Amino acid sequence: MTQGAGQGPDAWQHAHPGSAAPEVASQDDGYTPTERNIPVVGTPAAPTPTLVDTPVPAPVPAPAAGEPAAPGPLFVVGDVHGYLDELRAALFEAGLVDQAGHWAAGNSRLWFLGDFTDRGPDGIGVIDLVMQLSAEAAAAGGYCKALLGNHELLILGAQRFGDTPVNSGAGTASFQAAWLLNGGQRGDMERLQDHHIRWMARLDAMAVEDGHLLLHSDCAAYLEYGDTIEAVNDAITAALDERDPDVTWDLFRKFTKRFAFRDEAGPQTARELLDTFGGHRVVHGHSPIPYLLGEVAGEESDGEGGVQVNGPYVYADQLAIAMDGGVTMAGKLLIAQLPLVTEPRNTVPAA
Repeated sequence: MTQGAGQGPDAWQHAHPGSAAPEVASQDDGYTPTERNIPVVGTPAAPTPTLVDTPVPAPVPAPAAGEPAAPGPLFVVGDVHGYLDELRAALFEAGLVDQAGHWAAGNSRLWFLGDFTDRGPDGIGVIDLVMQLSAEAAAAGGYCKALLGNHELLILGAQRFGDTPVNSGAGTASFQAAWLLNGGQRGDMERLQDHHIRWMARLDAMAVEDGHLLLHSDCAAYLEYGDTIEAVNDAITAALDERDPDVTWDLFRKFTKRFAFRDEAGPQTARELLDTFGGHRVVHGHSPIPYLLGEVAGEESDGEGGVQVNGPYVYADQLAIAMDGGVTMAGKLLIAQLPLVTEPRNTVPAA
């Protein structure tokens, strides 16, 4: 349904409350502006955070005189999407923050894989917490870093360009309409400040840590922006600096693609990224594990009858780890320590 005269950006949602639109392939198989990117199944009722292989970090012995300090344990967090309370609970249970929500993990290293806003109740609170932990971790000898997700591109576009028409490749579109269609929260937009915008616009798109290639999206679009991590990050930052709605929309469309590592050619695609950028395993968010497995409850369900997500999903001939537990669809907010100590399929059918 193309938005026409007399139809506001919320019209689709009013016409189809709580339902999921079918995916429609566009000319480049990216985001179609008149369809939801991922439906929300049921109403999440206080999703329980799941921690996988995340013991409280053991104290690291002081290095001998003249020797560099050993790096602390490495943790990754999947898509948060505004679920601030669940994030605080998961970080506390992992031993990464104290009861007041302050960094408590010494020289541990923590990466967020992107998608901080939209769908959940407090995306700006999530960003504020990540920024706070970044400063506190650095002061303690560790770090907390974050990657750029497609929802950061989406809210940046909505804030910067609003209802400006963009060349979507699939009919009339605007960032404002796409943002509302994909879970944009008006409270987040009202609280979005300049320092939040600057922070998101400077996030890296990818990184390698301890042999893990960290990405937000399970797509191959990163290969279009360079053949090194530095080149890709610089190219995407430069594209955002252009403040051109069509350029930003092109980024958003490309990094909203998904499932590049899932099917028969998936291991080959994962290997191409690893050979190009380094690392021995891709770790990504973006695609909720139930959708990645093709085992999704019906649109009218309460989230039961699909799959029970108990931890990250290792797949693509062991070359990829999916970290989005589906917190927006009564799933889990996942935190894991890398490397994974056990690597079975940690996702099992619900009883």
